[in-house]
Amino acid sequence: MKLNSFVLAGFACATLLSATTSFAQDSAAVPSAPIKNVVLVHGLFADGSSWGKVIPLLQAKGLHVTAVQNPTTSLDADVDAVKRALAQQDGPTLLVAHSYGGMVISQAGDDPKVAGLVYIAARAPDAGEDYPALTKKFPAAPASAGLQWSADGYGKLSEQAFVKDFAGDLPTAEAETYYAVQQPIGKAITMAKTTVAAWHDKPTWYAVSTEDRTINPDLERFMANRMHAHTIELKSSHVSLLSHPTEVANLILEATGEQK
Repeated sequence: MKLNSFVLAGFACATLLSATTSFAQDSAAVPSAPIKNVVLVHGLFADGSSWGKVIPLLQAKGLHVTAVQNPTTSLDADVDAVKRALAQQDGPTLLVAHSYGGMVISQAGDDPKVAGLVYIAARAPDAGEDYPALTKKFPAAPASAGLQWSADGYGKLSEQAFVKDFAGDLPTAEAETYYAVQQPIGKAITMAKTTVAAWHDKPTWYAVSTEDRTINPDLERFMANRMHAHTIELKSSHVSLLSHPTEVANLILEATGEQK
């Protein structure tokens, strides 16, 4: 009887030690420091200036903000640009993406510094998923009809598509300004597939643009729901980061833990 008690006691101690070790490992997986670094990733037909209204709102809260300038020539080149930015961060970092940038952060987001992912009216394909095929499950967004290709294989939105379908809720003069700085895209991007979907393993947030004419809002809702993302909806065109910068900044702040 004493032997059984001794064995049971030993088993209980071993179980407790195992549970304590497991708890310690789980705790180690959670960043011990708050998220103070934010890396912003722009989408197609844009550049880093598209974050110009959001950046000061984040900096005012003491966050270290970096806006990546993607070459938008290929997915690999854009992922490399984000990884270079991540290498310069000094601790846990939040990756935030608009539009096509969602593909980029889904691929680059497996970096150990990345503590969370925020998608602003953004693509979020699964690893190996054919994103153009996914879009065909929903009514086509009008902006796609305005994509024009040059003889050397680079694409831009027509002025009408940009002003009406891409940035439709900005004042016309402002939309025209961003049209002037839109960055051409490489054709390779239209065929690119991610090999990683970091949203499977990282906390995610998503802002749906309910008036979006560049990505179907129902497709945005589908992707957000599939990721189990904390989701908000903004009555906005595709460029909510420009037309609703306060709401977008607040979502980012929530993801960093700065705002509850």
